[in-house]
Amino acid sequence: MIKNKLLMLSAKHPHYGFQTLFGLLRAMGHCWNHKRVRRIYCDLSLNLKRKPKKRLAPRTAQVLNVPASAKHTWSIDFMHDVLSHGRRFRTMNVIDDYRRQCLGIKIAFSLPSTATTRHLDEIACVHGYPTFIRLDNGPEHIATHFKDWAESHNITLRFIQPGKPAQNAYIERFNRTYREAILDMYIFDNLQEVKRLTNQWIKHYNFERPHQALGMQPPIPNTANFNYENSLLQLG
Repeated sequence: MIKNKLLMLSAKHPHYGFQTLFGLLRAMGHCWNHKRVRRIYCDLSLNLKRKPKKRLAPRTAQVLNVPASAKHTWSIDFMHDVLSHGRRFRTMNVIDDYRRQCLGIKIAFSLPSTATTRHLDEIACVHGYPTFIRLDNGPEHIATHFKDWAESHNITLRFIQPGKPAQNAYIERFNRTYREAILDMYIFDNLQEVKRLTNQWIKHYNFERPHQALGMQPPIPNTANFNYENSLLQLG
């Protein structure tokens, strides 16, 4: 009897653990002993498999210094949002820590490590490759492909410690600004709308928006001799 009830409930609710199944049995009016039900539950091998945590290499604390020049350290991070019909999309944000300049935002439904390195190569075609990249421990960043790419371009990856987003504070602050100005401001029907509005906003952010850390100057002052159309990466 207990066996049949457990099999029936576990088939209907395969993601329920023992405590939840036992609670359902009690709600159905069965007063079987907890230990007896537990023993049968284990004999039936109904135990949920725990997903093991992926072990990460030890990370050292990253001191958040301001680089002495551009192209010294880039920070990258990912964000996500949803279109009006419910499909999720991701953004890969890249900034130069020296002037907090937005170097590019890649927008797509999927951003594996190959798309990540391709986006960085596109940025490097305009700005050159950095010496360091500061990043978190996301699956795209710890992938072998990404590490091999960084090594091939003599880039040192500075991984922050897990659960310490403050060690990547420049890009985290940028993400907040981008979300408030674009992602939370509009309801998007398709990726083209996201890309168009993001493109416009990057121009404003880099050339017009005052930045407190830069003495209320934009990342690229108006006096700078800089061709915006050549510097902005296509958001495809």
